[in-house]
Amino acid sequence: MRIALVRHGQTNWNFEGRMQGSRNIPLNDTGRQQARDAAERFRSKGESWDAVIGSSLDRAAETARIMADVLEIPMLGTRDGLIERDYGELEGMPVLEARAQFSLNGDLVGPGVESLPALVARATAAIDAIATEHPVGALLVATHGTFIRSFADALAGFETPRISNGDGVHIEGAPGDWRITRLPEPRQDAPLSHPDRVGAGAPDIR
Repeated sequence: MRIALVRHGQTNWNFEGRMQGSRNIPLNDTGRQQARDAAERFRSKGESWDAVIGSSLDRAAETARIMADVLEIPMLGTRDGLIERDYGELEGMPVLEARAQFSLNGDLVGPGVESLPALVARATAAIDAIATEHPVGALLVATHGTFIRSFADALAGFETPRISNGDGVHIEGAPGDWRITRLPEPRQDAPLSHPDRVGAGAPDIR
């Protein structure tokens, strides 16, 4: 089975550099275009995709619906297990402020923040469950930056590149036996709006 884990399009909080996490912030117009562009890239590569599913947060759910419409494939609904890392009381804060106040050993910690091990376990369980429930040949999954990257880091055994809105990670295999087949291109902009682990290798946080 092939799965493409696609980061949702941009939101206003992405643009403003705010911690977003589990807050239900919608796409902006740029984000909707990014979702259309992502679908067109899949189409231009001539790859066959059977269906799309999304996180239950609106920004990912709308990204999934847009991709389904462009590619003319079924939308299989949304799943709560695919939502972004919960940043607790840090959500809504400027990212630089959160980094300054709540960084510890290269990660962000604070009241109500979901730990990275818990996120990896949740991401793994969610992806395995979706693959079991929908055993199609190729599935698009619209989800979130840190969700994707934490799962990819665990598979790869190293810190993988940041993920731009509309980009993602491709995996193949079966529940309990996934391998990465494509990582995003390394980003050169190193935006301040996307650090999670503190440092040059920090992943996207939403």
